[in-house]
Amino acid sequence: AENMIVKKNSKILDIGCGAYPLFLTQIDFVEKHGVDQGISNDLQESAMRRGIALRAMDLQKETVLPWEENSFDVVSMLAVFEHIEPENLPFLLGEIHRVLKPHGRYIMTTPAPWAAGVLRLLAKLKVISPAEIADHRGAYNHSALKAYLLDAGFEGEKIKFGYFELFLNLWAYADK
Repeated sequence: AENMIVKKNSKILDIGCGAYPLFLTQIDFVEKHGVDQGISNDLQESAMRRGIALRAMDLQKETVLPWEENSFDVVSMLAVFEHIEPENLPFLLGEIHRVLKPHGRYIMTTPAPWAAGVLRLLAKLKVISPAEIADHRGAYNHSALKAYLLDAGFEGEKIKFGYFELFLNLWAYADK
């Protein structure tokens, strides 16, 4: 499924979409959903006018995703994985697998473990948010990510990995 084609009637869920769902505003899906803990009623209303359904949700406390199984063509989690408590990851990934449609795709990014020193330096220099870096709960390499994805029900041959930004970040996708 290297050349997965996203159909025009596709539905996406972006987990950890942020207080302003920039990614969701930039992509072309028929149905766009986002969850994040920092979503206000005002933001929900303004996003709805742009065709984006946002929901306030604290993934550290609420691990069950409020959608039926086989609901989404794509679930994305961009720079969020490292903010989830490691003990909550297996259940959350199981929930992602549950809400993905057959042949759906989970896409995620996270800093590479060796990027931690660089990130701490950039935070100290105030180039990036110190609070953001202080909130990191874990750092994961490809084999650790694969173990989590396999545990959640994804099949090994349907999981792919890579790097970006000079190997400081890694990406993975897993097809259901």
